[in-house]
Amino acid sequence: MTNSHANPLPSPTEGRRFGTATSLTRDQAVDEADSALTPAQAFDALYMFCAPVLVRQAYLLTGRHKQARESVERAFQLAWQRWPEVARDRDPAGWVRAVAYECALSPWHLFRRRGHAPDPPSDPADRALLRALQLLPPSYRRTLVLYDGVGLDLPETAAETEASTPAAASRLMHAREALAARLPELSDPAELHRRLVRLASTVRLGTGEPAGARTAGERRTRFWTRSAIAFTATIIGATTFTLRTAPTHYLARVSPGHTVKGLPVQGVLGPLSPEVLRVSAELRKEARGGPERLAPEPR
Repeated sequence: MTNSHANPLPSPTEGRRFGTATSLTRDQAVDEADSALTPAQAFDALYMFCAPVLVRQAYLLTGRHKQARESVERAFQLAWQRWPEVARDRDPAGWVRAVAYECALSPWHLFRRRGHAPDPPSDPADRALLRALQLLPPSYRRTLVLYDGVGLDLPETAAETEASTPAAASRLMHAREALAARLPELSDPAELHRRLVRLASTVRLGTGEPAGARTAGERRTRFWTRSAIAFTATIIGATTFTLRTAPTHYLARVSPGHTVKGLPVQGVLGPLSPEVLRVSAELRKEARGGPERLAPEPR
């Protein structure tokens, strides 16, 4: 399966499209490395080139303006927190895109009370396409946007979705079939691609400043660092208190006394009955009148 799209949806891994700067090319990255940009400057350049396009792609995945912006901002915050790793990556824009897609499709958004209402476009055809996209499973939707929208080839799509190439191809085919069943005019991949590009191009979503993403990322890093320190200090304090107050030897507990049941009643001594006295007297009398007892003779 090959991708023959002529004008893919703006991708952070490609140059300038639709009159908008979308990414840093490899030659530009080399030039920036030669110019010895600071980490903040390199991050700001990546943000300015990629953020607007990623917000439009995230909108295709979510159908919600606020969720799309938040997903991209969160991706860049994580990128700044791990900037040495991201800067050395062979495709920093792809790294940010993968994180932004993960944040956009996170199931935790279902528990949010605010910002969950969809933001459909004004054109009826675009609304129908966006509604059909939202009915696809998240993995199918992501594969379709990457292949038919962004313009990645099948192996790249499979790698970014963490699936095998046959699995990515199967998801793509099922996603196309589902869209064609609801919108028959989209059975042609070229028409599907054109409609995805148009839908993304009609979205006008602003992005924040790169300094804001860096500040938010640093604030989040400080928060988690302080939380980890506080948690560690609490564990150390609890362990120290336990060691100082715990007994040094074991004291066996004395079992409380309890009643023993099921034993026979102990007899009580008392006066003998007349019958017992009569038998006892007869036995004594018989003993006195009987034969003499044998006794040893003295020597």
